[in-house]
Amino acid sequence: MLDDVTDNQREPVKVFLVDDHALFRAGVRTELDSITDEVRVVGEAGSVAEAVAGIARTKPQVVLLDVHMPDGGGAEVLRRIRPELPDVVFLALSVSDAAEDVIAVIRAGARGYVTKTISSKELVRAVVRVSDGDAVFSPRLAGFVLDAFADRPGSAPINDPELDLLTPRERDVLRLLARGYAYKEIASELFISVKTVETHVSSVLRKTQLSNRYELSRWASDRRLV
Repeated sequence: MLDDVTDNQREPVKVFLVDDHALFRAGVRTELDSITDEVRVVGEAGSVAEAVAGIARTKPQVVLLDVHMPDGGGAEVLRRIRPELPDVVFLALSVSDAAEDVIAVIRAGARGYVTKTISSKELVRAVVRVSDGDAVFSPRLAGFVLDAFADRPGSAPINDPELDLLTPRERDVLRLLARGYAYKEIASELFISVKTVETHVSSVLRKTQLSNRYELSRWASDRRLV
């Protein structure tokens, strides 16, 4: 009833999901819709083009944005949307916690960055906070941003010529491999086949001129990918 509405109540934050994995989008949408009335999912997209069209149509307050997609990724969505809809807030939600990915998407205009290990309740809080104007980062990721923008000695490097040889997906595979994941676990985490994981690992070994996963782990650790 109208009399029951108080000044403390607020409209749900309108959220748009951008991720190239339909299964992941469905899971996030179900979780957000089922655990809270603080947010409301108004649309979703699996590509840059779909995202640009969908965000323009639904005009959400917050976009949950994957960093790596086949046709350009989160930074491209930001580049195309922000000039037209400057009030839309972007929160990166990615499997990647690499410094260069965090820095790149923040430089493009995202208001925060959290990884896909975040709990549903924590994600809701993050969405509400960025919609209210806060910046939200996982603690370790916040350090990357502070280092990069402070430009102080010892800060995490933004560019690495050797690292730049790898594609975003190869970096994802390498990161999980260095953490001790088996090929089957990497495939499950990234929603790809075991055969595709093997292909990426072979490509990384070739590009880095290394011979086994132990050398790759050290290489990844030296570049703060782990």
